[in-house]
Amino acid sequence: MEKLNSLKNFTRRRGPVVLVIMDGVGFGKYEDGDAVKAAVKPTLDALLASAPNCRLKAHGKAVGLPSDADMGNSEVGHNAMGAGRVFDQGASLVSKSISSGAMFEGKAWKEIEGNVLKSGGALHFLGLFSDGNVHSHIDHLKAMIQRAADDGVKKIRVHTLLDGRDVGETSALDYVIPFEAFLADIRSKGCDARIASGGGRMFITMDRYNANWAMVERGWKTHVLGEGRQFKSAQEAIETLRAETHAIDQDLGAFVIAENGRPVGTIEDGDSVVYFNFRGDRSLEITAAFEGGADFDKFDRVRVPRVTYAGMMEYDGDLHVPKRFLVNPPAIDRTLGEYLCASGIRTLAVSETQKFGHVTYFFNGNKSGKIDDALEDYVEIPSDVVPFEQRPWMKGAEIADCVIGGIESGKFDFIRCNFPNGDMVGHTGSFVAARMAVEAVDLCLARIKTAVDKAGGVLIVTADHGNADDMYEHNKKDGKVTVVDGVKKVKTSHSLNPVPCIVYDPEGHGEYESALNEGLGISSIAATVMNLLGFEAPADYDRSVLTMK
Repeated sequence: MEKLNSLKNFTRRRGPVVLVIMDGVGFGKYEDGDAVKAAVKPTLDALLASAPNCRLKAHGKAVGLPSDADMGNSEVGHNAMGAGRVFDQGASLVSKSISSGAMFEGKAWKEIEGNVLKSGGALHFLGLFSDGNVHSHIDHLKAMIQRAADDGVKKIRVHTLLDGRDVGETSALDYVIPFEAFLADIRSKGCDARIASGGGRMFITMDRYNANWAMVERGWKTHVLGEGRQFKSAQEAIETLRAETHAIDQDLGAFVIAENGRPVGTIEDGDSVVYFNFRGDRSLEITAAFEGGADFDKFDRVRVPRVTYAGMMEYDGDLHVPKRFLVNPPAIDRTLGEYLCASGIRTLAVSETQKFGHVTYFFNGNKSGKIDDALEDYVEIPSDVVPFEQRPWMKGAEIADCVIGGIESGKFDFIRCNFPNGDMVGHTGSFVAARMAVEAVDLCLARIKTAVDKAGGVLIVTADHGNADDMYEHNKKDGKVTVVDGVKKVKTSHSLNPVPCIVYDPEGHGEYESALNEGLGISSIAATVMNLLGFEAPADYDRSVLTMK
């Protein structure tokens, strides 16, 4: 990796460049339901009123997704910010692989399918059951089932992780009912295809960052062992559990589909398993449970079936997890982090567990570990294992403490951090908690700004996507909040709204125009950081928000 060229006529500031990523904080389209606008946030408001700022795109094609109808997410957002360019992401890559037929011609698919054609076992599909297009898409699942049935696979079982987070909070039956009709058609042509188990994504299977292995254990018992409360159908399970608990889809308990008291779809020796999520963070732990050997110690698996296992994509390119995957991930090279290390820049990256992987792994182009041990410090602050709406401040104070310590130490040239509050609390659907989450981040921002002032540094404030800015469902025709039985319908998914980019440069010397460039995406953050560190951005990087004089 070559060093970056110095930027002409630019004076490097005394202190570090500090990038604050307010996860899930965007500019809302509707006032009703905009927890960001409703929040008391004097620091953010003052910065927006006085410092150069613009709005950046953080969804759709601006972050490598198939269309501008697709919500951004933290993974693709941090990829874009760290890469400085837009790469086709999971959803696009999988869709293209399926439509071209490349997936089905690949070695991994042939091994998955060939195993059960030879053994007579079942082909299992496990993953997030919606069209949210953040972790997965139900159309990908249907295409694989259809292909397997066409190729002669005789037994297919589907293990459904209910969403209610990237889609409507109680939309599960909107997917289950037509999917059951799809499976009925598959069965009519000679393939025994059925839903076998399920449960809410925040209750079973889809943990991340080793935060709560009990979720994965519950999933293992449900999907693999067939242990749990039994129902005749997924529809019956959802309706019953919802009536009993009043939980939204993501929090519904686990269920097992059974006939005559026997589970219809346990995972056995000789079976094949496809984990069809394309996004990596919530795929690694269940993959470890399937691929881990005798040294696996996260929970007692009771029995480990000998299966042919594949993930939709490679979830960790450095560790090569999983061993078998259906679609190659984006090959992200020449990241901001790589360029800064080559140029001798000292970096601190910090967040709490929920987003630590985002300011490290995803920011570095899906690469584990540090780029340069001598130049980089990564700090993970353990997250609380409690519902986020109960502690909307999360670990904001501790993150701010670490950032301020890094500024005051004088050890670092570039500091980046992620405050997860707007996203994680936004996903709970609690407007009051989301408002408090934004206010908590603002308190932290005030403290960091004071430290930047004292050190003579530069503060960049942005976000990876929106969420807390759009907490209610709105009618697209008139913009009014959707009301059901007198209650505003909660929205728990990300928004399509733009996010802020603020450049606070208290010791600036007028080297760039006071008005920031408009119409850009969050991939422009990388070039902006390079400029403020005194470097020219590579020619093929997306344009900086700064226009140098």
